[in-house]
Amino acid sequence: MIIFKSINKLKNQVNFKANLGFVPTMGSLHKGHISLIKTSKQKCYKTLVSIFVNPSQFNKKKDYRSYPRNLNNDLKILKKLKVDYVLIPKINDIYKTKREMQIKLNKTDKILCSKYRPGHFEGVLGVISIFLKNIKAKFMFMGNKDFQQLYLIRKYLGKRFKTKIINCKTIRFKNSFAYSSRNKLLSKKNLKNAILISNVLKRFHNLIIKDFSKVKEIKNINYKISKKCSKLEYLEIRNKDNLRKKINRNNFKIFVAYYLDDVRLIDNF
Repeated sequence: MIIFKSINKLKNQVNFKANLGFVPTMGSLHKGHISLIKTSKQKCYKTLVSIFVNPSQFNKKKDYRSYPRNLNNDLKILKKLKVDYVLIPKINDIYKTKREMQIKLNKTDKILCSKYRPGHFEGVLGVISIFLKNIKAKFMFMGNKDFQQLYLIRKYLGKRFKTKIINCKTIRFKNSFAYSSRNKLLSKKNLKNAILISNVLKRFHNLIIKDFSKVKEIKNINYKISKKCSKLEYLEIRNKDNLRKKINRNNFKIFVAYYLDDVRLIDNF
């Protein structure tokens, strides 16, 4: 496993013409990340994992500072997985070309997380664009848990670069709530609440599949979730193909964002 702390060194030493898979992360690796890496290793000849906690996608400095970090443990995991390359760039290395990172969202895309976290996805898209410009991977692997992020990356960056974006299934804790680096910040009580909330949403999703008219019960689900969390930011059902509100039995997806104390979690079913 070769570790690079500079994008230029990576570009000089890695053969991007080979079948290279890329997994961008913010570190604090969990089973979701591990699944992405294993998928890349199965599909690609070489795998590159980046670890970069991007400051521009955090709305609050406190959230950026408290974001869980454990680089030594991450490197142990990556070494055990036999990852070929790891990129750990510094902030100045990423942000030296700020003009290329300025991506504006259309008004119609300022929904769900984008509505409640202004500038968040602009920050994500900016960094991913720098990565894709310099890391000419054949594939980039991302999880469905961050569904809106994946949708926007495809929409705004998909045609700019040759890298094919592969979406991978959400990995769940005990077949319940999605693995997330922020889960490490949860108390035991809030961990139980997160499981309860996910189970409510999962049952609601299955209910709609059986009887599409049950989408009208979203107010009742809203009430149930609100009782289990500190704050329910949004609970919406949207079209998974374009994130619009026009839905049917085959294209609907439930999106949620909520707080357990100061920890913000998102999910979709």
